Amino acid sequence: MQNTLKLDFLGVDHPAVAAEDVEALANWYCEVLGYQKWYHDPKPVWMLKAPDGTLLEVMPRDSTQRPERTTWTPGWSHVAFRVASIADAIAYLDTKGVVWTGEVVEAIGGGKVRSAMDPDGNMIQILERRGL
Repeated sequence: MQNTLKLDFLGVDHPAVAAEDVEALANWYCEVLGYQKWYHDPKPVWMLKAPDGTLLEVMPRDSTQRPERTTWTPGWSHVAFRVASIADAIAYLDTKGVVWTGEVVEAIGGGKVRSAMDPDGNMIQILERRGL
């Protein structure tokens, strides 16, 4: 008998970030990157919704000390947010005081990418990639 079970994988539902102040970091992602508050759980946890419908979970951190990270540190490294124009996104994010950690570089697989930190020190990237 042939096994007909398969994983009906659709994509990533959401990454999650553990925040020092859930409300403040959720507000930053909404105000700066255009997320909307979608669902609130009293834990406290916010599920934020991007314009394309993807989700981001902002949850409280525990007492574990944050290790120093680079892009190449083992484990999940960063979240890359796709933008239509990296130049326009940089100009806008500069007005929001975003702290860049490097210059624009070629993205693996094509496109342009620039890294920054969110207010809690989590690495984020903005990425312009055409043709996907």
